[in-house]
Amino acid sequence: MGTIILVVVVILIVGTFSVQNAAPVSISFLSSHFDASLAVIALLFFLAGMIAGMAVLSWVRVRRSARKKNEQDQKRSKSERPL
Repeated sequence: MGTIILVVVVILIVGTFSVQNAAPVSISFLSSHFDASLAVIALLFFLAGMIAGMAVLSWVRVRRSARKKNEQDQKRSKSERPL
């Protein structure tokens, strides 16, 4: 429940920032150049950060799960060895 509240608060903060900063800005990256609303740019970078964070979290969880499974397999194989 706390996570949902935190996400809603962050979304409200980003939304408020975007609405209050709707002026057009010029963006240059490498050889690309375009004009867009600061609100759109802020929203896109916020979403990119959320996606990157979720990808890293998923990767960490997969590694942790694989490590646990490996440890359990090692314990099981040790306990099945004849004395």
